Amino acid sequence: MTKKKAPAKSPARGKLKSMRVTSGVRAFVLDQLAAVPGIRDRSMFGGVGLYADDVFFGILASDILYFKTDDTNRQDYELAGSRPFKPYADRAMTMPYYAVPIAIVEDAATLAKWAKRAVAVAAASKKPARKPSKKKQ
Repeated sequence: MTKKKAPAKSPARGKLKSMRVTSGVRAFVLDQLAAVPGIRDRSMFGGVGLYADDVFFGILASDILYFKTDDTNRQDYELAGSRPFKPYADRAMTMPYYAVPIAIVEDAATLAKWAKRAVAVAAASKKPARKPSKKKQ
């Protein structure tokens, strides 16, 4: 007799949502963000990470734009009815990135202001690089 194999266990972290971004949305958002100094994008996990120079401040996932938030700017998103980024379909975990209202995305000047605030939030929360320890001789 042959033994049946046990079903594979799902990863402990949960199932990652599809974050696929269409090329048209990616191009539109980057065009709208052209006034943000050092703007660049990078593909990640099917989505797109947004950077101002080396500061990671935004996510494009499933054709939705999310910006980094904290206590200084989160209320603007909540008042607009925005939801936090939730990367896993089967977990309650969210990240400190909120969906940018579509009316803001469509207004390049206002979007640049919101983006610059998100860059400031991300820069303030960025951990300083570790300094190499000095060896005693």
